[in-house]
Amino acid sequence: MAECNSIAENMEHCTCTYEPCERKGKCCDCVVYHRDAGEIPGCFFTAEAEKTYDRSIANFVATSK
Repeated sequence: MAECNSIAENMEHCTCTYEPCERKGKCCDCVVYHRDAGEIPGCFFTAEAEKTYDRSIANFVATSK
């Protein structure tokens, strides 16, 4: 993937609490990673749901109601 020039700006909005995530602030890499795994990035979840690290589509639907 091309180098990201917006990491600092992206980090202002990144809500991922998973450590050690190597994709923090690299939104394009994060989306590709989770899409390939059949998941949704943590920033789409509520704060409570994000902390479960369950990035499944089913969990997103269940916790977004």
